Amino acid sequence: MRGKVLSRLFIGLAAVALIGAAPTVDHAPQPAAAQAAEPAAEQAAEPAARAPAPRYSPNVGESYPDRAFFGDTHLHTAYSFDAGLLGNKLGPDDAYRFAAGGEITASLGQKAKLRRPLDFLVVADHAESMGIAPLANERDPRALADPIGRRIVDALGAPDPLAAYRVFWGEHNAGRHPMHTDALRRTMWDRIVASAEAHNAPGRFTTFIGYEYTSNPSTNNLHRVVIFRDGAARAGSVLPFTSAESENPEDLWSFMENYERRTGGRILAIPHNGNLSNGLMFADTTYAGQPLTRAYAERRVRWEPLAEVTQIKGDGETHPLLSPNDEFANYYRWDRGNFGAAEKKPEMLPREYARAALLRGLSFEAKLGANPFRFGMIGSTDSHTSLSTTAEDNFFSKATPGEPGSGDLRYLGPIVQQSATADVRMYGYQSLASGLAGVWARDNTREEIFAAMQRREVFATTGTRMRVRMFAGWDFSRADINRPDIARVGYGGGVPMGGALAGAAAGKAPTFLVEAMRDPDGANLDRIQIVKGWVDAQGTTHEKIYNVAWSGNRRLRSNGALAPVGSTVRGAAYDNSIGAPVLTAFWRDPHFNAADRAFYYVRAIEIPTPTWLAYDLAVFGARDLPRDAVLVHQERAYGSPVWYSPGAPQNGATP
Repeated sequence: MRGKVLSRLFIGLAAVALIGAAPTVDHAPQPAAAQAAEPAAEQAAEPAARAPAPRYSPNVGESYPDRAFFGDTHLHTAYSFDAGLLGNKLGPDDAYRFAAGGEITASLGQKAKLRRPLDFLVVADHAESMGIAPLANERDPRALADPIGRRIVDALGAPDPLAAYRVFWGEHNAGRHPMHTDALRRTMWDRIVASAEAHNAPGRFTTFIGYEYTSNPSTNNLHRVVIFRDGAARAGSVLPFTSAESENPEDLWSFMENYERRTGGRILAIPHNGNLSNGLMFADTTYAGQPLTRAYAERRVRWEPLAEVTQIKGDGETHPLLSPNDEFANYYRWDRGNFGAAEKKPEMLPREYARAALLRGLSFEAKLGANPFRFGMIGSTDSHTSLSTTAEDNFFSKATPGEPGSGDLRYLGPIVQQSATADVRMYGYQSLASGLAGVWARDNTREEIFAAMQRREVFATTGTRMRVRMFAGWDFSRADINRPDIARVGYGGGVPMGGALAGAAAGKAPTFLVEAMRDPDGANLDRIQIVKGWVDAQGTTHEKIYNVAWSGNRRLRSNGALAPVGSTVRGAAYDNSIGAPVLTAFWRDPHFNAADRAFYYVRAIEIPTPTWLAYDLAVFGARDLPRDAVLVHQERAYGSPVWYSPGAPQNGATP
């Protein structure tokens, strides 16, 4: 009763304040029936209904992706055989805590922390022999009962820190998967699933349940990261499909299809390290050596909407032999062989690098009616330290033996081994502190980020948190690039990265709105480029790079080239007195032919900055590095393509 009196008093006082000296009378709202029963005369006395007010808030009803999130879709912990058996002591819980901003002690004792937390993370431990090192270290009875497992347990106590790994690798190379049983895999998969669930914080930090499918025929890298959109109820109901069951990626796709059909969940796969596949990642034939068909192309693009094009083991955008007119093509090339001992041959390169695969995809689309290589581009680390570190001054190496403070092993430890017939070795000093996946989404949740990946509205960076986006349409104008609401204009009048343009109207060429913003804690921008690839009526593929925005007062040369931005690098220091924090561009394709299939993607380049080797020299002192050691580079970002096909569907659909 007291509450009702106070409520009525509050209403009365509010009325006095609003309309002056009005009596404090209870004017509680009447039921609708009572209002309808009021005399007609009283109803007529009410003021006439006002016309609806103009809508004021411009955001009402808008739902386009307006936030960029950064994450790593490819991180290994001690649960991977080539991490835990090489000294990594940190499991998935440590990896998530670190990525979310926590301070962690790395396996060799150095303290580690990110400058800013990541937004999302996929712990992608190898599905093969999953959890072998923790099980061996725990002296699990099932490990001791396994003859190979017992040898690994005993080797863990040997003076040679690599002894256990040597035992494992000898068995693995013989075609055997040590301790790869359903019972052991279930134990470790349940731990991985539980860890992802425990650290998932929608809206703040997103974790995905995932793993790596490590197909490695003849040591050619056909690895895929497999990511579930779902939680434990669905993702935990299956065991990961592994290369022990089949090294044919098409069998992985069948597993994924069955998973979605049985559970109602969602799943995708991301190929990586095409540069170490010796021509197999984007091959002209199937795994079985058969010609590609439309059915194959449609299956591949359905289950693999993305490709990882930059990571620690080199950059996979393009290669100087494939793009001789590209001044930025010679960037961290790992091109001596595969991940084992087979030498690289030049004819393999077009089937390894992203740009060449995108070009060949256009040709396949013309022949098959479907494009098997219609993928968006992301970066991730492939770090095996449990630490997702891509900043040059905070790089913890490919694997634990090369963590900071490990001495020459950090620089001269081989990552790709010596061949019996050719020198295909790659060393720690040749590692790239890369990369990150950028995602344009509405919110930081599994559902939103996964949906962005499926529609390819993503971009790759070499570790910087530079933001890039591009919109393509037929009617954008130069004035649009000056609009403060460029995203609203872009979504309203065109398609974003990852989309497809409809067939051209007579006399029109594609127009583009492009924007790049520097990492708030990083380097200014040198330039924005648009990379175009197309196939002409004769079936010949072409590529061309257009400089569309740049910093400073430089002018384009007659051939479209641009002078270098300069450099402020001094040892392990640089400043942002050159370059620009933001670059934008409006661009219309001056060489468009409506009959030619084409793709376009944005590449943004930072000003020169020191590499992790330069920072190491500053911290640990002078040392003799090989002559090809890179101390200065220009980090970059690659946006996902927009495709044009004569008569293609509108609004981002990707057949």
